[in-house]
Amino acid sequence: MTRTAAIIGGGVIGGGWAARFLLNGWNVQVFDPDPNCAAIFAEVLDNARRSLPGLTDVALPPEGAISFHATVAEAVAGAAWIQESVPERLELKHKVLAEVQAACDPAAVIGSSTSGFKPSELQDGAARPGQIMVTHPFNPVYLMPLVEVVPSAQTDLALVEQAETILHSLGMYPLRVRKEIDAHIADRFLEAVWREALWLVKDGVATTQEIDESIRMGFGIRWAQMGLFETYRTAGGNAGMRHFMAQFGPALKWPWTKLMDVPEFTDELVDLIAGQSDEQSGHLTISELLKARDDNLVGLMRALKANDWGAGAVLNAQQKAIDPRPQSLADVADLGRPILMGRRAVPLDWTDYNGHMNEAKYLQAFCDATDRFMELVGCDMDYIATGGSYFTAETHIRHVAEANAGDVIDIHTRLLGGEGKKMHLWHEMTRNGEIVATGEHFLLHVSLETRRPSEPKAEIVAALAQIAQAQAGLPLPEGAGRHVGQKR
Repeated sequence: MTRTAAIIGGGVIGGGWAARFLLNGWNVQVFDPDPNCAAIFAEVLDNARRSLPGLTDVALPPEGAISFHATVAEAVAGAAWIQESVPERLELKHKVLAEVQAACDPAAVIGSSTSGFKPSELQDGAARPGQIMVTHPFNPVYLMPLVEVVPSAQTDLALVEQAETILHSLGMYPLRVRKEIDAHIADRFLEAVWREALWLVKDGVATTQEIDESIRMGFGIRWAQMGLFETYRTAGGNAGMRHFMAQFGPALKWPWTKLMDVPEFTDELVDLIAGQSDEQSGHLTISELLKARDDNLVGLMRALKANDWGAGAVLNAQQKAIDPRPQSLADVADLGRPILMGRRAVPLDWTDYNGHMNEAKYLQAFCDATDRFMELVGCDMDYIATGGSYFTAETHIRHVAEANAGDVIDIHTRLLGGEGKKMHLWHEMTRNGEIVATGEHFLLHVSLETRRPSEPKAEIVAALAQIAQAQAGLPLPEGAGRHVGQKR
């Protein structure tokens, strides 16, 4: 059943929230008095459609519908989630939240994107204080997983848990803040780094580019997958955090920072920083910078995903929840037909100079389907740990049509032969029912101890026999058994 989210307040943050919900199958209803709101949202949605699907190895749910409304009351009608993203003026937020509560479902989550206000400040004078909480995201909202979830003492904790469940389903990481505090958690770190950076530029110690390089070439990469304390723990070696604290704790007394002494925001300082920033990246348009940012974020998070680490673990959890592929033979509705072994969008980093999926990625997609088929018949990691597995002996791929970034491709697999040590698979990659490519794989069961062909265990033999018997009546696929250069 499709659910509905209401976005109150447009701009980059509201548009990012809309994209996150929309591309995860929610209908989205928007209110913003800005006549350019739809155009702003369209640009954000174009960027999200281009990048977000590449974060998962299975296709996201079918996209929801987006609509724009003339009043707050119309936008919140029927919404299970209401996200307020209006400008950071408390009196404006109070006015908007009052309009929201006058018309919305009392059981709906009302989250605020505020980066600074505490939930108790937002709840002041509200009809139902317990319904309101802070859900502070990070830009771009459609890619970044972190959401700071901040309740007050009055917030309904059951509603907070409901909000966290929804955020997890969107591929996001809800971080519940234990106590109310101005600017929550993450922005307080960002503000500290920002203030120190201002001093470094003002005092001529570093340029804006040098400061950015120190982050992205150094601790930024470490922080992306370990955070602050775990990074410092590893710096302590085998002795861990205690050793690190003993070694570097005294440095806290040294005059390394001017964090408590903020430089005056003069025109001269603004000009200095703006000029250096223009020199650093003025040769690129904002659109080019945004595309580069999104490409880099996707690549980084996909790398983390491969190790099931940090933001990648969040993506893996979402992927598992939305994966349409059968988890066991009992889940296959009809063994007599090719079995769905892959459904995914073609990510950005799978395309080549021609703009379509390159040859290596066709092979990867078919290899992933083979691995999934092996798991289906019982050759999973637990089985492999006992000393047996399948090795690929021969592969033949036919490229029939193009697949481009963002295309959703399905891979259906059938068993052409599975007697004894052999496993002969046929994969068909399709887009909207049209064949894009075929892959024929011949594998042998091997002892990992001797590295020689060996007989698989009885349960795998039985599973293969069950599939082979069910698919025995299927005609031989067109192209099976072909070789390079063979005449048609």
